[in-house]
Amino acid sequence: MSQPTLLGLSGSLRSNATNRLLLREAARLFGPCDYAEANLELPLYNGDDEDREGRPDAVEQLVAQIGAADAVLISTPEYNGGISGVLKNALDWISRSPDKVWEGKPVAVMSAADGRSGGARAQTMLRTCLVPFRPRLALAPEVMLADSRKQFDENGQLISDQYRASLQRLVHALKADLELSVRQDD
Repeated sequence: MSQPTLLGLSGSLRSNATNRLLLREAARLFGPCDYAEANLELPLYNGDDEDREGRPDAVEQLVAQIGAADAVLISTPEYNGGISGVLKNALDWISRSPDKVWEGKPVAVMSAADGRSGGARAQTMLRTCLVPFRPRLALAPEVMLADSRKQFDENGQLISDQYRASLQRLVHALKADLELSVRQDD
Protein backbone atom coordinates (compact mmCIF):
# COMPACT_ATOMS: atom_id res chain seq x y z
CA MET A 1 0.00 0.00 0.00
CA SER A 2 1.32 3.45 -0.85
CA GLN A 3 1.54 6.16 1.77
CA PRO A 4 -2.04 6.77 2.98
CA THR A 5 -3.72 10.16 3.13
CA LEU A 6 -5.20 11.11 6.50
CA LEU A 7 -7.54 14.04 7.01
CA GLY A 8 -8.00 15.58 10.44
CA LEU A 9 -11.17 17.36 11.53
CA SER A 10 -10.93 19.39 14.71
CA GLY A 11 -14.11 20.47 16.44
CA SER A 12 -12.23 23.52 17.72
CA LEU A 13 -11.23 26.43 15.51
CA ARG A 14 -8.41 27.59 17.81
CA SER A 15 -5.04 27.26 16.09
CA ASN A 16 -3.39 25.58 19.10
CA ALA A 17 -6.45 23.77 20.41
CA THR A 18 -5.71 20.56 22.27
CA ASN A 19 -7.97 18.77 19.78
CA ARG A 20 -5.65 19.88 16.98
CA LEU A 21 -2.65 18.73 19.01
CA LEU A 22 -4.36 15.38 19.58
CA LEU A 23 -5.02 14.98 15.84
CA ARG A 24 -1.39 15.78 15.02
CA GLU A 25 -0.17 13.34 17.65
CA ALA A 26 -2.47 10.67 16.19
CA ALA A 27 -1.05 11.30 12.70
CA ARG A 28 2.49 11.11 14.09
CA LEU A 29 1.76 7.82 15.85
CA PHE A 30 0.04 6.48 12.73
CA GLY A 31 3.38 6.58 10.95
CA PRO A 32 4.23 7.57 7.40
CA CYS A 33 1.23 9.32 5.86
CA ASP A 34 0.17 12.47 4.09
CA TYR A 35 -1.70 14.39 6.79
CA ALA A 36 -3.80 17.53 6.37
CA GLU A 37 -6.30 19.30 8.60
CA ALA A 38 -9.60 20.43 7.18
CA ASN A 39 -10.87 23.96 7.57
CA LEU A 40 -14.24 23.90 9.36
CA GLU A 41 -14.74 27.67 9.26
CA LEU A 42 -17.98 27.37 7.31
CA PRO A 43 -21.05 29.59 7.22
CA LEU A 44 -23.92 28.40 9.40
CA TYR A 45 -26.08 25.96 7.53
CA ASN A 46 -29.30 27.58 6.30
CA GLY A 47 -31.48 25.73 3.81
CA ASP A 48 -32.78 28.99 2.32
CA ASP A 49 -29.22 30.13 1.61
CA GLU A 50 -28.40 26.75 0.11
CA ASP A 51 -31.48 26.95 -2.14
CA ARG A 52 -30.51 30.45 -3.29
CA GLU A 53 -26.75 30.12 -3.58
CA GLY A 54 -25.91 26.42 -3.49
CA ARG A 55 -23.24 24.92 -1.28
CA PRO A 56 -20.33 27.26 -0.52
CA ASP A 57 -16.94 26.53 -2.08
CA ALA A 58 -15.50 25.82 1.39
CA VAL A 59 -18.10 23.06 1.87
CA GLU A 60 -17.36 21.58 -1.55
CA GLN A 61 -13.65 21.60 -0.71
CA LEU A 62 -14.31 19.82 2.61
CA VAL A 63 -16.44 17.18 0.89
CA ALA A 64 -13.69 16.67 -1.70
CA GLN A 65 -11.03 16.36 1.02
CA ILE A 66 -13.03 13.69 2.84
CA GLY A 67 -13.64 11.85 -0.42
CA ALA A 68 -9.93 11.92 -1.31
CA ALA A 69 -8.70 10.85 2.13
CA ASP A 70 -7.96 7.21 2.79
CA ALA A 71 -9.02 7.68 6.42
CA VAL A 72 -10.32 10.47 8.66
CA LEU A 73 -9.40 11.44 12.21
CA ILE A 74 -11.96 13.51 14.14
CA SER A 75 -11.26 15.12 17.50
CA THR A 76 -13.94 16.98 19.38
CA PRO A 77 -14.03 19.18 22.44
CA GLU A 78 -17.01 18.90 24.75
CA TYR A 79 -19.16 22.01 24.88
CA ASN A 80 -22.11 21.86 27.28
CA GLY A 81 -22.26 18.07 27.15
CA GLY A 82 -22.02 17.74 23.37
CA ILE A 83 -19.95 18.39 20.28
CA SER A 84 -19.07 21.90 19.23
CA GLY A 85 -21.38 23.87 16.97
CA VAL A 86 -18.50 24.10 14.50
CA LEU A 87 -18.33 20.33 14.12
CA LYS A 88 -22.11 19.83 14.02
CA ASN A 89 -22.42 22.57 11.40
CA ALA A 90 -19.74 20.90 9.25
CA LEU A 91 -21.53 17.55 9.48
CA ASP A 92 -24.82 19.22 8.53
CA TRP A 93 -23.23 20.81 5.47
CA ILE A 94 -21.52 17.56 4.45
CA SER A 95 -24.85 15.74 4.69
CA ARG A 96 -26.23 18.02 1.97
CA SER A 97 -23.77 16.74 -0.63
CA PRO A 98 -25.05 14.05 -3.00
CA ASP A 99 -21.59 12.45 -2.74
CA LYS A 100 -21.56 9.79 -0.03
CA VAL A 101 -17.95 10.54 0.95
CA TRP A 102 -18.21 9.03 4.44
CA GLU A 103 -19.71 5.71 3.37
CA GLY A 104 -17.26 2.92 4.16
CA LYS A 105 -14.52 5.44 5.04
CA PRO A 106 -12.29 4.36 7.95
CA VAL A 107 -12.75 6.95 10.73
CA ALA A 108 -11.24 7.28 14.19
CA VAL A 109 -12.92 9.48 16.79
CA MET A 110 -11.23 11.01 19.82
CA SER A 111 -11.80 13.90 22.19
CA ALA A 112 -9.85 16.36 24.29
CA ALA A 113 -11.54 18.48 26.93
CA ASP A 114 -10.77 20.49 30.03
CA GLY A 115 -13.08 18.38 32.19
CA ARG A 116 -12.26 15.14 33.92
CA SER A 117 -14.38 13.00 31.57
CA GLY A 118 -12.23 14.01 28.60
CA GLY A 119 -15.20 14.67 26.33
CA ALA A 120 -16.99 11.35 26.81
CA ARG A 121 -20.46 12.81 26.18
CA ALA A 122 -19.26 14.73 23.12
CA GLN A 123 -17.68 11.60 21.71
CA THR A 124 -20.91 9.66 22.19
CA MET A 125 -22.84 12.43 20.46
CA LEU A 126 -20.33 12.54 17.60
CA ARG A 127 -20.62 8.81 17.03
CA THR A 128 -24.41 9.18 16.93
CA CYS A 129 -24.13 12.02 14.41
CA LEU A 130 -21.89 9.89 12.18
CA VAL A 131 -24.23 6.86 12.03
CA PRO A 132 -26.31 8.13 9.06
CA PHE A 133 -23.09 8.62 7.05
CA ARG A 134 -22.17 4.92 7.44
CA PRO A 135 -18.41 5.26 7.96
CA ARG A 136 -16.28 2.42 9.29
CA LEU A 137 -15.65 3.63 12.82
CA ALA A 138 -12.66 2.34 14.72
CA LEU A 139 -14.50 1.48 17.92
CA ALA A 140 -11.74 0.94 20.44
CA PRO A 141 -10.02 2.04 22.41
CA GLU A 142 -11.90 5.20 23.20
CA VAL A 143 -9.43 8.08 23.53
CA MET A 144 -10.81 10.77 25.85
CA LEU A 145 -8.12 13.20 26.93
CA ALA A 146 -9.08 14.80 30.28
CA ASP A 147 -7.56 18.03 31.60
CA SER A 148 -6.25 18.36 28.07
CA ARG A 149 -4.27 21.59 28.46
CA LYS A 150 -1.84 19.78 30.75
CA GLN A 151 -1.34 16.68 28.57
CA PHE A 152 1.12 17.90 25.90
CA ASP A 153 4.78 18.82 26.05
CA GLU A 154 6.34 21.83 24.29
CA ASN A 155 6.60 19.76 21.08
CA GLY A 156 2.88 18.93 21.07
CA GLN A 157 3.41 15.31 22.08
CA LEU A 158 1.45 13.54 24.78
CA ILE A 159 3.28 13.34 28.09
CA SER A 160 1.20 10.52 29.55
CA ASP A 161 2.30 7.00 28.62
CA GLN A 162 -1.25 5.82 29.23
CA TYR A 163 -2.84 8.32 26.82
CA ARG A 164 -0.11 7.78 24.24
CA ALA A 165 -0.60 3.99 24.42
CA SER A 166 -4.39 4.34 23.99
CA LEU A 167 -3.95 6.69 21.04
CA GLN A 168 -1.40 4.31 19.51
CA ARG A 169 -3.88 1.43 19.79
CA LEU A 170 -6.63 3.56 18.20
CA VAL A 171 -4.51 4.57 15.21
CA HIS A 172 -3.32 0.95 14.89
CA ALA A 173 -6.99 -0.11 14.69
CA LEU A 174 -7.59 2.60 12.08
CA LYS A 175 -4.56 1.46 10.09
CA ALA A 176 -5.74 -2.17 10.22
CA ASP A 177 -9.20 -1.12 9.01
CA LEU A 178 -7.61 0.94 6.23
CA GLU A 179 -5.51 -2.03 5.11
CA LEU A 180 -8.59 -4.24 5.17
CA SER A 181 -10.54 -1.79 3.02
CA VAL A 182 -7.65 -1.62 0.52
CA ARG A 183 -7.55 -5.45 0.27
CA GLN A 184 -11.31 -5.55 -0.27
CA ASP A 185 -11.03 -2.99 -3.06
CA ASP A 186 -8.36 -5.05 -4.88
